[in-house]
Parts: sequence; C-alpha cells; structure tokens
Amino acid sequence: MSYCASRYQTVRRPTHEVLVGGVGVGGSNPLRIQSMTTSDTQDVAATVQQCIALAEVGCEIVRVTAPNVVAAQCLRDIREQFTAAGFGAVPLVADIHFLPSAAMEAVEHVEKVRVNPGNYADKKKFAVKEYTDADYERELQRLYEAFTPLVLRARALGRALRIGTNHGSLSDRIMNRYGDTPLGMVESALEFLRIAESHGFKQTILSMKASNPKVMIQAYRLLVSRMAQEDMHYPLHLGVTEAGDGEDGRIKSAIGIGSLLLDGLGDTIRVSLTEDSVYEIPVAQAIAAKAMSLWGIPNAKPQIPNTPASELRTPGSESRSDSIDPYHFNRRETNRLQLASTVTVGPEQPPTVIVRLPSVAAVPAARQAFSTARLTDTPVEGALVPIAQPDDLAQLQDLPGAFPILELAPTIPPDALPAAQLPARAVLLRAFDATEAATLTALVGFVREHRLTLAINALPATVAALGDQLRKLGDANLLFTLAAIPPGCTHALGGYRQLTEQLHRLGSRAPIWIRNTAATAVQPDPSFLSRLLEASFLSGGLLCDGIGDLVSIETESDPVRAVKLAYNVLQGAGARSSKTEFVACPSCGRTLFDLQTTTQRIREKTGHLKGVKLAIMGCIVNGPGEMADADFGYVGGAPGKINLYVGKECVQYNIPQAEADDRLIALIKAHGKWTDPAVA
Repeated sequence: MSYCASRYQTVRRPTHEVLVGGVGVGGSNPLRIQSMTTSDTQDVAATVQQCIALAEVGCEIVRVTAPNVVAAQCLRDIREQFTAAGFGAVPLVADIHFLPSAAMEAVEHVEKVRVNPGNYADKKKFAVKEYTDADYERELQRLYEAFTPLVLRARALGRALRIGTNHGSLSDRIMNRYGDTPLGMVESALEFLRIAESHGFKQTILSMKASNPKVMIQAYRLLVSRMAQEDMHYPLHLGVTEAGDGEDGRIKSAIGIGSLLLDGLGDTIRVSLTEDSVYEIPVAQAIAAKAMSLWGIPNAKPQIPNTPASELRTPGSESRSDSIDPYHFNRRETNRLQLASTVTVGPEQPPTVIVRLPSVAAVPAARQAFSTARLTDTPVEGALVPIAQPDDLAQLQDLPGAFPILELAPTIPPDALPAAQLPARAVLLRAFDATEAATLTALVGFVREHRLTLAINALPATVAALGDQLRKLGDANLLFTLAAIPPGCTHALGGYRQLTEQLHRLGSRAPIWIRNTAATAVQPDPSFLSRLLEASFLSGGLLCDGIGDLVSIETESDPVRAVKLAYNVLQGAGARSSKTEFVACPSCGRTLFDLQTTTQRIREKTGHLKGVKLAIMGCIVNGPGEMADADFGYVGGAPGKINLYVGKECVQYNIPQAEADDRLIALIKAHGKWTDPAVA
C-alpha cells in the first residue's frame, strides 16, 4: 500500500477539485485556510462579527456549528448579513454532528456541510455488542437511508460536503468491529463516502482528526492508500483536533499537519487552538507557506492517475522493504549507549535532549543561564560545543548537562586529539565525506579505546559509499546524524528517512540524532513561530515515525529556550512526558463554559503533574470520545455544570462549575496521580 509518491520529496497528491462556493479545494488550488466561529450560532450578530473578523485576517472558509434545527435556521440570516458586509465570496460551512434534520436545514443556506460519521444517525454509548454480518449490513442500510437525502439535496444545490471523522467519536458499531484505531476511522469515513459515490456525488472532502498526532497521521495515510485502491482522489482537510493552546497547541498541530503536507497530502487545513479563532489563522498561513514552497509549480494542473496504487512508485519513493511501517507506530530498534550515569540512549529510553552552544567562550554564560532557570523537569542532558582546534579542549570546564558533545573541525586529525584532555563519556561529532574511510576507521578506533562515542554527520549517499567500511567496523559506540537537507530530498525529514534506510541496509542499529539547524529548514525565517514549526515538522514528524533517539534545536540563540522547545516537541509527539498534557478543544457554539480561561486556570493548578493527561472539553459532542486516552476529563454537561471523567467513564455529574476545579484535584488525588508542586 502506497500513500504518497515519495517519502523523501514533497510531491503533491493529485486530487479532483471540490468547489466550496466559489473557492476551489484540491486540484491545482493553493492550500486553503479554515477556522470556526466560537459564538452561540443563535446570536446572529455575534456570529456574523466573528465571521467578518476571521475573513479579515485571511480565513478563506469559515465554519459555524449547527447543533440543532433552530441553529441551522439562523445560518440563513448569517449568510445574508455576512454577504451584505462584503464577504459573499467567503464560503460558510455548517458543522453537524447528531441531527440529519439540522443538516437538511443547513444545506439550504451555506456552501458546505460537515457531518461526523460517528455521530450522524449513529450511536456512541461505548456499548459492547457483537455484530453479525447481517446486523452490520442492516446498519449500513440504515445509514444509507439517513445520509442519502443530504447527498441528493447537496447535489441539487451545488453544495459541498465534508465527511469529518473524529478519533473520539467513532460509533459503537465501528468500535466493536475495528476498535479505536486508524483503520476504524477510515472505515467510518468510507462507509459514508461510498453512499455519496453511489449517487454520483463527487463534491466531498474528507478529514481524519485526532488529538494524538500519531493516530491522526496514520489515519490520513491509511485513508489515502485505501482511496487509491478504489480509484478515489478526494481532497483532504487536515487538522489535529483538541490540540490545546499556546506553544503546545501550535506544536501538536504542526507535527500532524506538517508531516502530512511534506508527504504531499492535504488541500485545506485548520489549526485548532483553545484561543480566539483569529489566532489560528497566522499559524495555518505559516504552515501552508512552508508546504507550498515545496510544491514547485503550484499552478500546474496535476493529472488524476488511472494507475493502481501499487504502481504509483517513483524513483526515491517508499518500497515494500522499507524498515518503517507508515501505518503503525513502532519505534526503531537501536543499540544501547550509556552517555552518562544519568543518560542512556537506546531501547525503551525517551529521546535525549541536547543544547548547542556557539563556542567554547559561551560556556560560562550558558552554565549560569541553566543554573538560574532550574530546569528540574526539562534538564539539559548533552551540551554540543564546536572545537576549532585542539587547544579549545583545555578551556572546557564545567559544561552544562550530563555529557559533552565536541564538534570537531575537519581540519583536526585524529592523532592530534589529546586524549587526556577529553572529558569522560564525551561524544565526538564530525562530518564525513565519501573519501574519508581511513579517517573514519581511525576515529572509531580512538573512541573505542577511550570509551567515547562517535557521532557521524554524513549524507545518506556518504553512508552508502562508506558501507563496506562501516560493516567491518560494526556500530558499537556510534550514532548518526544530519545537519542539512541531502541532495535528492526536498526536506530534512526525507533526508533522515533516507539515512534510516541506509542504516537498515547496513544492518546497523546505531541511534539517530535529530538536529534542527538553519540548514534543515524548509523555509528559513527568523521568527520564533517559524522555528517552532520547523522543529515540529522535522523532529515531531520523525518521532511519530519511530525515528530519533537524541534531539537538538540549534536555531535558538537562547539555550534555555532551545531546551524548553525541544521538550515541548517531544511532548507533542508523545515521545517524552515532562509536564501535564492537556487535550483541550477550541471553542464553538456548543461550548458550555469559557474554554480559554478555564484551561488556563486548570493549567495553573495542575501543570506540574508530569505524565498525567487531562482533557478539558466544552461539550458532550467530542468529550467522552476525544478524551478517551486521557487520565481525567473535565467536560461541560449543561450550562454552568461540569461532568468529571476517569478515562471514558463519567464518575461525577452536574457539578457546579465553581466547585469543579477542586473536585477535579480531589479526583486526581483519589487515584494516586497527584504530587504537590515544587516550591519555586
């Protein structure tokens, strides 16, 4: 099964165009930016104002929730007033979950209707039931009868539809047959897509959203592969749902959306933040700009292939012998390296965090900065320092971190290294080209003699050229890295994938160090948002593929900030937990309390709980499902009332919101997950 033309280069997946009003999605169109209003839809004036605010900052498609028929009827006035304000060209989308009747009303007034196949005319009660094939067919017939009227009306009116699957709202029928899996998400969407196709309706966009970037990435890949097998080429709407707020929300979104865009998947995106919707737009625009910079000729008309998916491979694309399974997460197996008494790299160990210092002279200031910051839960573990000449080694004293990494200039020959001046357990980093087999052999012998480690910075082609020598030397005391995008790749993510495959061919289990440098950037930009997105694309994307044992963010001049960003990327990718993880939905018209202030308030009280996952959900629609893998949930049950969950189970109902924070903390304590915050 192939989900993209190449895992090393960005080759945009060809799709047919879907028109949302006058805005084309897919085909030769640019990536389209979306967001959603947060007001009560029945407050027409407030909703129109939010639509205008979004359009003015560059939102190209605006979504509005329609939880019932009355709200759906309000879409008529919202559309009319939005148009009268000068935004007739900006399409509106109705967000529908449970009620076909609301969808049938909404389709009369707006350019697109989104339905959630897990909720739309289906059941979600976490019920366990065995479905016979006959039972299953009867359920599919029931869905056909419920969904067909909307398809036919959308076709008659020239509307578009989005089949928007959410990981947290799969129906009991899907859950019981396929489980809470990416495959279940895909099957849920395909059931509805086949109904639309049976009526000749092609104006459909699909999405596979989850709060876990790994699940989201795997689901989209599997969906594309399955659609290709059935000669379907529908556009994709990308998003990580319930990503949260602040830096964490931006990182999670960038990991999921960015990884797929680099693989050429995606036609419209929404960054879901627990913030005012207008703040989602610049993040989405920055992500889109980076992806479209790799498309080459974005206005070229792609051709829909008639070739089966199994034959859609091009030179440099994935093959059946790839060591990475793109549809299931498995961390790459590596050797064990003991880099310090407190730092182990290898099996079952979280990725190690490294900070780069610009020079030996910068060491005292960095040491002072880390001492002042007191990064108890996010410690610097390795410190990378460039060594221009052997005399620099004499100046190395009290490096921050548990072990040093010394970046040797190529002009320093191995026999010029004063072994007595090298710190214990040091890692020597050196760049190699294909002509340096002898130097490689000498340095490998040196590090093994002195119980050090050699980090080999080499292009995948160089590793291949040095393959015979590397096989003879073995991979003990070695790790590999890249500091730039290799020739033949359009992004560093592809370069590291190539490196991984070369090591696989050599039979090497040497660890891989992911370096985020200016030279690995898709689109270099000095802003912090750009650097955050680049780190999320590269490190987050690789970690979600199971690649990466050490991580460094080397584009930050502030070493403390660089370390914090690295830990946040690791947390977003689910690779290492250094603080409480929050699953928090963006506000919408269904929300029953102020999500932003509530999330911030709960974060202040619980943010120190390392390894605990809390879900803060505005309503019951996505709450119980989307927070299914959270430890505890705080969910709006009614206006002013909160329901508390442990996993999927609601354990306390209709708590007055004024009491809910304390009751949540008491619940965490009762389950043995509470620790008192450290005294500053």
